[in-house]
This record gives sequence, C-alpha cells and structure tokens, in this order.
Amino acid sequence: MKLEIDGRVVEIEAGNTLLDAAKSIGIDIPTLCYHPALEPFGACRLCSVEIAKRGRTKVVTACNYPVEDGLVVRTKTPNIIEIRKMLLELLLARCPEEGRIQSLASEYGVTKPRFQIEDEHCILCGLCTRVCEELVGVSAINVISRGVEREVGAPYKELSDDCIGCGSCALVCPTDAIRLEKNIYPTTAEDIQEIEDKFLEGDRDEDLGVYSDLIAGKTSTGGQDGGMVTALLISGMKSNLFDAALVVRRVDGYNAESVVVEDEQGILSARGTKYLRVPMMSKLEAALKAGKRRIAVVGTPCEVRAVRKLQQQWELEREYPGVELTVLGLFCLESFDYEGLKADTTSRFGVDLDKADKTQISRGKYIVTADGKDHSCDVRDMEAIVREGCPYCDDFVSRLADISIGSVGSPDECSTVIVRSKVGKKLLDAAEFVSAEVDKKQIVKLAKLKKRNADRKLATIFEGVQ
Repeated sequence: MKLEIDGRVVEIEAGNTLLDAAKSIGIDIPTLCYHPALEPFGACRLCSVEIAKRGRTKVVTACNYPVEDGLVVRTKTPNIIEIRKMLLELLLARCPEEGRIQSLASEYGVTKPRFQIEDEHCILCGLCTRVCEELVGVSAINVISRGVEREVGAPYKELSDDCIGCGSCALVCPTDAIRLEKNIYPTTAEDIQEIEDKFLEGDRDEDLGVYSDLIAGKTSTGGQDGGMVTALLISGMKSNLFDAALVVRRVDGYNAESVVVEDEQGILSARGTKYLRVPMMSKLEAALKAGKRRIAVVGTPCEVRAVRKLQQQWELEREYPGVELTVLGLFCLESFDYEGLKADTTSRFGVDLDKADKTQISRGKYIVTADGKDHSCDVRDMEAIVREGCPYCDDFVSRLADISIGSVGSPDECSTVIVRSKVGKKLLDAAEFVSAEVDKKQIVKLAKLKKRNADRKLATIFEGVQ
C-alpha cells in the first residue's frame, strides 16, 4: 500500500494500521491503550488522526484503522491537536496524580483541567483485561458495569480465584491503577523484593530465592513422597502455631477442592499431590470473615503470591485483627485442567483417572498408578492440557512461602524442604522426620527452566511496553 502521512510517502504491506505506517517513518502518535501484541482497541482515542479519502475528511483512530492505497493522513492538524488536548484535559481531571497522564498533558500544554477533579487512577484503556485474556489466557479481570460506574476488576468485585499474579497486567498498565487493585494480585519485581524483605529471612539465592535451610526429610505420616507437608501441618497444629489449615483434598474421584480443616483427621484427608489448579482465595476470605485468624495455607507458587500480595496491600491486621498466616508453598512446574487430564489419561493409558491409586510427577515423567501397575509418559508430551497462565509463571519453588516443599532434589520417598522465614523454621523444628541430603543442582535446573520459559513469554509484553 502507498499512502501519504504528513506530506511523506509511505509504502507498507496491507494489513498494517496507520499507527504502524507512521511508526515506520519515525512519526510519533501518542497512545495509551495500544500494545503491539494485542488486538487494537481504540479506547483512549489519543491516536486520532485526520484522513482524506475520496474528497472527504474525517477523524479516525490510527491504532485500528487499516492502511489504504492513496490515503492522505495528517497527524498534527489544529483540529487533531485540539482533540488530543481535550482528551488529556479529561484524563488529567480524572487521574490528576498519574505520572503518564501528567507527562502527556504537559507535552500538549494542558496544565489545569477546567473540569471537576476526581481521584481515580484507572483510565479504562482495557490493556490489563486484554493482556490477561489474549496472551495469558486467564481472563481474571474484565470491565464491570456501564457508564460512569464503569471500572475494571474481578467478577462481582470479589477476591479472584483465577489470577495467577504473573504481573502482566501491571506491565502494560499506563498508570498505577492495576497495582492498586485489591481483588487481584499483580506481583511485580518490586513487589517481590518488598515481600521478601517483610516476611522472609535468610540468604538470597538467585535461583531459589531467600532461604536459611535446605534439607530432605521423610516422616511416618504417609502422603506424597516423604509426607512432609502432612507432617508439618499436623505438628504445627499440635504445637499451636495455627488453629486451621487451608488445604486441597479430592472430591468426586480425582477432582479436588480447597477446604479449611481444624484437626489431624482433616489434614490427613488431604494427603497426596493434586496436579490441578484449585480455587482457594475465596475460601481464605470466607475463613477470615468467619472469624478464623491463625491459618496455615498450602498452595502452589501462584497461590502463594496471591496470599502474600493480600498481606502486602490489604493491611490484614487492621481488617482482621490478630490474623496470622503461615504459608506452605509447593514446588510446581505447571498444573493441569481436570477434564483435560482425565481425558488424556484415559486416551493415553486406558486408565480412569478417578479410579487411579496415585499420580506423581517425577524426573520429568507423569506417572499414574492403577490396579498396582504404573503407567507413565514424558510431562512435555502433555503440553496441550497445561492450565492457561502457567507458561507465564516463573516461580518453581514458591519463593515467597514461609517454607517450600517438593520432591525434586531429594532421594526417593523423601521431600525437599526449603526454610525461608522464622515461621518456617518454627514449623520445621516442631516436626519429626528423618533427614537426608539434597541435590540442589536438580532444583536449580528446573527453577531456571521455568523462569527461562516464562521470560520468553513475558518478553513480548516487555518489548511492546518499551
């Protein structure tokens, strides 16, 4: 396609937009809702330009208007400048404290809006909802309500059970709005540093995070591998370190749900690993509202991030006086969808997952035990049923937990344990177990693999922001 932009001839492939064409010759058009990896939306309207077509002139948004042969485009006419100034005046009135809005407004000579000043942060550009849906695939947030009540948040403004805390929404947000949301958990590098400083204690390891001790253990309680999660929960409850535990137990065969248990029998009912992502944040909130205050939470890295983010931004002690959360994090490379895992297990092995005696992921193998026989395949062959969002998570070892537990790096029938805080040390000291040596290199290998894979995914987002 050959067109003219601000008096300069541009040749560009069909399918591109006017914004693409302008960028290709170094013409800057301001945007707030645009990201090259996302479908153009035209929400902020700042990229408005004038086009002349068949003798008629009209205003269009450059981010989603396709290039056409013979089109004449003007990006800085007096009319366009006035449109942008008006839009920025409105945005500055809505979000007077946001740096990005202040910078653009100043560039266009807008210093003080004529309209009533509000105290908002979100400009409703939609970038956060679109990156969550289009790239991460989780759709944890969306636009709520209409008109002047329009806002972005989790469904029904409740704690999200879907958000994985990957921080993609925070990366694309042109303001600080999404970082201030209290029903989702965008965890940035700055957040992680702050959480580590506030809750954890030990040496900082590039691959494993902050920790003070790394051991392998085997207990007599039974459970997955060395049964350390079960043992830690039981001993912690007996030692009065907490009164209740939020755990995941099986229901309806292999399917699972999160529940709050208050005794040893309840803890034992949750033994065994479930390679599923199970909603739990709403259960934690319900437990707090019901008066529970001293709770142990067992979760995967994304769930650990969610709990820590709540502690970081909610001032839980003020809302729920006396709250004490003990966080047990699980090693997790990826999780699966129940229906997908069930169908895959049936087609691959001829085994009904709901009737399996045990499932395990060990040394890169997915192993299903049924009727005394083991069936296995490479985990990498199961990519099609990995839960949405998992590829964007870079944490294998639950770096923000008080104590992390997994099987990688420890001998057979043992669990690897990483102590990360004073709370975690108290929990380990209260448990009875036989210790063993840990091969740290095995853990580091998988931790690096997961981070490398996530970095590749996030690179697309970073590049678009830059």
